[in-house]
Amino acid sequence: MSAHGPMPRSAWMFPALGVLFFAGAAALGYTFTASALGLVFAAVLLIILFGTVFAAVHHAEVIAERIGEPYGTLLLTLSVTVIEVVLIATIMLGDKPVPTLARDTVFAVVMIVCNGLVGICILAGGLRHREQDVQVSGSSVYLSVLIVLATITLIMPNYTVTLPGPVYSAGQLGFVSVATAILYAVFLYTQTIRHRDYFISESAGFADDGMITSNRMLGLSIVLLSVSLLAVVLLAKKFSLVVDAGTALIGAPPAFAGVLVALLILLPESVAAVAAARKNDLQKSINLALGSSLATIGLTIPAVAVAAYALHKELVLGVNSQEMVLLVLTFLVSLLTFGTGRTNILFGLVHMVVFAIFVFLVFVP
Repeated sequence: MSAHGPMPRSAWMFPALGVLFFAGAAALGYTFTASALGLVFAAVLLIILFGTVFAAVHHAEVIAERIGEPYGTLLLTLSVTVIEVVLIATIMLGDKPVPTLARDTVFAVVMIVCNGLVGICILAGGLRHREQDVQVSGSSVYLSVLIVLATITLIMPNYTVTLPGPVYSAGQLGFVSVATAILYAVFLYTQTIRHRDYFISESAGFADDGMITSNRMLGLSIVLLSVSLLAVVLLAKKFSLVVDAGTALIGAPPAFAGVLVALLILLPESVAAVAAARKNDLQKSINLALGSSLATIGLTIPAVAVAAYALHKELVLGVNSQEMVLLVLTFLVSLLTFGTGRTNILFGLVHMVVFAIFVFLVFVP
């Protein structure tokens, strides 16, 4: 969806359909079951949910263009993170608790973003523009914070002695949640106030088209963004039932649910990131991609930890040895990719190979 021009019909239609769909299901008292009617219900639910997520991102983009960079990218990231937290908390703490969902989703987001999305963006930009520039200072900030957050949330739980891994004790989880939130907050201060220039490209290959979002369009997008997020919150429970049934039906591994949630929340941002790379603004692509990973850990983990503690649910965070190796490999490759400030198609292909390994391990552990 473009943030310019008339508002696309889907931008208001899907949020409205989401609220109406939930109201209709609640009024009829319908609960998803594995039947012919259930399959139709699931198909309609997924279409509306995906459309609503895209609508939310569209309205966030409209607002983002008005407030400028890097605040715009930050708003996009936070909007998607709200959706992510709701979906994870609903599925993880539902009728059939899935204590590993937060871990699986966070790990999937890091793999999809740092390998799949970054690889596609670099390939798409490299094929069209040969080489592209990124801000080394900004990329270094992203990666330094991401490496620390991923280590303390996905690796360290395997090596604590208060409780046998891969879980933290209540005190350890509280400390990690606070440290994670503080580190992410300082990163936001760095990104939006202290060192904004680290995250803004000086060589974007396209100019502003001069179109300014009107106050009326801005107000309408603010309202519809709120409605879109509300619709996702309302439909999250229905979606969790479909995920549980679908995973059991196809005999998918437990990590499949985390990958599915990650794909749902990342798809709209991914479209925007690839489009920016094709317009020779790889820095915006990196802001969207790595910003998603940071927000996923920096906001999702503390929020889910609070919910798990309040409801006396176990939260499993530590990844297995294969995933730890893949995580370390991802960070090493990312440091090399962004270390020179210039990228080409070979860097993109390397990231795509690492992503392919991740997909293979999900289904053939």
